[in-house]
Amino acid sequence: MVVAEVLRGAGIGPVRKGRPLPLAPAGSVALNHGAHLVENEEGGAVFLWGMAAWCWEPGDTVGRRVAAVQLVETGAASPGEVAAGFGVTYEAFRKWHKSWSRSGAEGLAPKKMGPKRASKLTEEVRGELRVLAAKGMGLLAISREVGLDPSTVRRGLGGWPPARPPAPAPQAAVQGELFPLAPPLARTEERALARAGVLLGAPPVITEGASLPFAGALLVLPTLVATGLLDAFAEVYDAARAAFYSLRALVLTVVFTAVIGEPRAEGLGRLCPADIGRLIGLDRAPEVGTLRRRLAELAERGRSAELLRCLAKKHLDAVSAGMFYIDGHVRAYFGKSRLPKAHLARARLSAPGEVDTWVCDRKGQGVLVWSAAPGASLAGELKRAVEEIRALVGPDARPTIVFDRGGWSPKLFAELVAAGFDLLTYKKGKSRPEPRASFLEHELVDDLGRHQSYWLADRQCRFSYKDAKRARYFAARQVTRLDPNSGHQTQVVTTRADLAAAEVAYWCFCRWRQENFFRYMRHHLGLDALDSYAKLADDPARTVPNPAKKVAAKKVREAKADQALAEAVLARAVSDGTDANLAPAEANKAIAAATEPLTKAKHAVAKAKTAQAKVPARVALGELHPDAVRSAPERKRLHDAIRMATYNATSSLAAFLGPHYRRAEDEARTLLSEAFRSSADVQVVGDELHVSLEPLSEPRRSRAIAALCDELNATGTIYPGTKLRLVYSVKGEEQPAAKTTAGTQRS
Repeated sequence: MVVAEVLRGAGIGPVRKGRPLPLAPAGSVALNHGAHLVENEEGGAVFLWGMAAWCWEPGDTVGRRVAAVQLVETGAASPGEVAAGFGVTYEAFRKWHKSWSRSGAEGLAPKKMGPKRASKLTEEVRGELRVLAAKGMGLLAISREVGLDPSTVRRGLGGWPPARPPAPAPQAAVQGELFPLAPPLARTEERALARAGVLLGAPPVITEGASLPFAGALLVLPTLVATGLLDAFAEVYDAARAAFYSLRALVLTVVFTAVIGEPRAEGLGRLCPADIGRLIGLDRAPEVGTLRRRLAELAERGRSAELLRCLAKKHLDAVSAGMFYIDGHVRAYFGKSRLPKAHLARARLSAPGEVDTWVCDRKGQGVLVWSAAPGASLAGELKRAVEEIRALVGPDARPTIVFDRGGWSPKLFAELVAAGFDLLTYKKGKSRPEPRASFLEHELVDDLGRHQSYWLADRQCRFSYKDAKRARYFAARQVTRLDPNSGHQTQVVTTRADLAAAEVAYWCFCRWRQENFFRYMRHHLGLDALDSYAKLADDPARTVPNPAKKVAAKKVREAKADQALAEAVLARAVSDGTDANLAPAEANKAIAAATEPLTKAKHAVAKAKTAQAKVPARVALGELHPDAVRSAPERKRLHDAIRMATYNATSSLAAFLGPHYRRAEDEARTLLSEAFRSSADVQVVGDELHVSLEPLSEPRRSRAIAALCDELNATGTIYPGTKLRLVYSVKGEEQPAAKTTAGTQRS
């Protein structure tokens, strides 16, 4: 019956006498010369050479799929022809075929999607959850009360914490004046001017609106401007080419994406371009390719070292420049190129990578960075560090440099003191313990207002070294700290005679601030990001350890092992001849038989040692690896400069939070991350740019950010590229008084 209806639908009526039956029914889809498919509202059928082979009713998904699979199984059509004719992808048909092979027709039945049972989150349960949440109960308490999983409770409430009722609008924003999620103003004409080469960067235009995503990231601007990052870029790269995105927009894009949580260039692809565009005063953020291309153009000018020095100078003009922490950081490399190896301390292994030498101030904030030569020691890098620091602080200053045991060298210490530097470091090597009677308890209130207590012994020491084959001595002060519980002693060496013993110990132990700097930068600001695939050829004349020396040493060890075995055999032969009371002739014969292998083993050892001595310990890199390369540092240094300034800016914000948040020491940066990612209302009021943040997850956190807003408002910071003074607030907290009203778009 179905076949007849399908035939009538295809235009094939009763066969009249003398009229041949056509092979291809009218309106059919040709799978190949012999197979045709007919589908209409009456069902479907497959014809082989004009004869109906398979058919199915309307909505019979299993029958249709069986026909498709059987076409291939019988060899009537290929998988590609069937997939094209039935209107599915080749991969979908392959799944049909696999299901048929595994489970037959049952495997072709469409599986039921979605939940397999009724949801527990009925309207009645959702209402109960909202009532409990309104009473102030926590997520776990609500979960225990209603007997549901915490994730189910969170889903029933639409997220946790539950959405609060909207706070009253700030005084500067009249009800209905700000448009929620306002799109940025299109900048079509300016983009055309930039393409024509007559626009050197589009000026910022503020997008006013309510609940703008990520607008909380504008909190970083006052402290970022204080770092001098934008001014340093403008000074070093003053001759910008015609482009829509100015240097200011590029730098702010990297900063805002970093504080939001996407510190790498490819992170732009995971953020809405319009959201970042509002922050930089444009219609959209630059694409990943645009950002990389523009930074690559800056890198080609080779001014990254000048940029970092300019940024360091601006940083030291604003902070105390009396103490510097110096250490190296290894950026591991996991690509296919052959890079020099370095010791990766956090993984306790040697791995391909680049070593960067970092200089930080006494607060652990970044000041300067450069790439160290392969195989360079910290002691060697200290020589360059003092040159760079001297150029920054001037000839009259006497700064103190703090470093780890890797820089231990009494001869270098004497040179540093002669150059006008003080030093502070840990003593390296074995030391005679100080007697317990030498230790006294010392109290100290540190720079963060915390009380410190140490058991210390303070005395003068001399350390010997050789200079021009003559023995010389370096005199310094040694402060030893005692751990009363374990009895462990830690020796600190310094040339600072003006510091109290507790201050010497404290500032040396504060070297961990630089380690924390590395850790935070790695985890949150992409310190180890590759940033650029550009490579430079390594120095072919640089000497490296010869691998053949290891092979030769292994052969010597193997020869010595054979000699030891031969000696054992000879000793056993002598012992057996004595204990078994053998005849002298038999004993001598056994001893002679064991002596011959020993003689050969000794000869082999001598030969292996001679061969080992002829192998040079070091060879030129070009002889071993002509393809050796190093990472090109220019673009990496540009990103490092921006990340360093971003870290310093967020550190200053964390310091501002200290007096206003009880757990600031542990949670200041976490609180700032939440504030940066929060939405806010943005409005121009007269000559002010008002940024009103949404309340945070807890009232105490909102109050802390509100207090931070007051601190930032006192700085009077101007939004870069405009004349608008930034005014921050938190909705529901005390708001600044509005001056005037303004239009929707204003620069």
